Amino acid sequence: MSVAETVLLLAKQAKAASRVLANLSTDAKNRCLLAMADGLEGHKDEIKAANAKDMEASVAFGLSAAMQDRLRLDEKRISAMARGLREVAALADPVGRVLDERVRPNGLKLRKVSTPIGVVVIIYESRPNVTADAASLCFKSGNATILRGGKEAIHSNNAIAEIMIQAAKAVLPEFPEHAIQVVPTTDREAIKELLSLTQYIDLCMPRGGEGLIRAVTECSKVPVIKHYKGVCHVYVDDKADLKMAEEIVLNAKVQRPAVCNAMETLLVNANVAQKFLPQITRRLKEYRVEIRGDEATFNAVKDLANEVKFKPATAADYSTEYNDFIMNVRVVNGVADAVDHINQFGSAHSDSIVTSDEGRARKFLAEVDSATVYWNASTRFTDGGEFGMGAEIGISTDKIGARGPMGLEELTTYKWLGFGTGQIRA
Repeated sequence: MSVAETVLLLAKQAKAASRVLANLSTDAKNRCLLAMADGLEGHKDEIKAANAKDMEASVAFGLSAAMQDRLRLDEKRISAMARGLREVAALADPVGRVLDERVRPNGLKLRKVSTPIGVVVIIYESRPNVTADAASLCFKSGNATILRGGKEAIHSNNAIAEIMIQAAKAVLPEFPEHAIQVVPTTDREAIKELLSLTQYIDLCMPRGGEGLIRAVTECSKVPVIKHYKGVCHVYVDDKADLKMAEEIVLNAKVQRPAVCNAMETLLVNANVAQKFLPQITRRLKEYRVEIRGDEATFNAVKDLANEVKFKPATAADYSTEYNDFIMNVRVVNGVADAVDHINQFGSAHSDSIVTSDEGRARKFLAEVDSATVYWNASTRFTDGGEFGMGAEIGISTDKIGARGPMGLEELTTYKWLGFGTGQIRA
């Protein structure tokens, strides 16, 4: 079967499954999700064996250490996937909510009701936990999903999806097995073919690097919800608790540098740069973080120049998502300067101010044009689980439609229902 024939079959099967999903009860969906969670935990060894194949192959693919960390599945991460499914099961069903009701003067009753989108394609890289997150959220919101992960995670993704499908069928014989499908080929032509099928595919959500997302957006004929990249910032104000700022910066940069909500650029008020930058640089040195900074940054840390990797920053650096132990630093003159930098070089993802001055914080919160903006907190909180959404389908930096972490509600649309007694329009 050719690539075109393969993806056409997937799309047709997904469309048929979506009609069944739209009519499943909340109880039926929740029983399936709980069974899926148990299935993942009960088949940890199988998942780890599949992941081991991917980890071994990742060396040949040239994945960085940070990207290998995204790919790796251990017992803790498998348990986290299962926990995410249980959290989704515990959330309210987003389908069938009455969003608006009105009665027209002629007696016609109108009701606006939330409905599934239909068939959702998720295209992603490296992180196999996305398979469970995306499939569970799409399933709970009544959508069929077609998953196209990267070649580096093909064995892990297939194992996770198959375990979830079989677990659901065991508790719900009418479960449509094509509700969750993994594209079986790593041929890139499959993406272009899949995203041309407007009669079957309703939405695409790419998750990955800027190159992937731009490529998907440019070739897709179906609607795309996207974030191009996560160029996230932390601004340390001169009214900041510098110990708090140190912990926030460290968490935002080094906890998991390869994820989209990790900080890429640190902005420091000039009044505290001489004190704070040597302090945070000593901490970052423990993780071998390379610093790319302006002249003021170099002057503040020059006594440590022989101990840390330091390079002069370019304009291109300030708009780069490294996904690695590399960090930009710039000294700024205040909140307005920080806001201008973020709105010029940022990606509208997640940005934070550390300050004790409420007025400055509120200015930052109001003027930074990003999906999520924080006051005295790490950018790493931009996550569906941390926002109480259970798992997450992705983080949108779009302004139309969903923005920020996308959970169940963001995976529904709506339709109007009209109830008449014979009304005709004059």
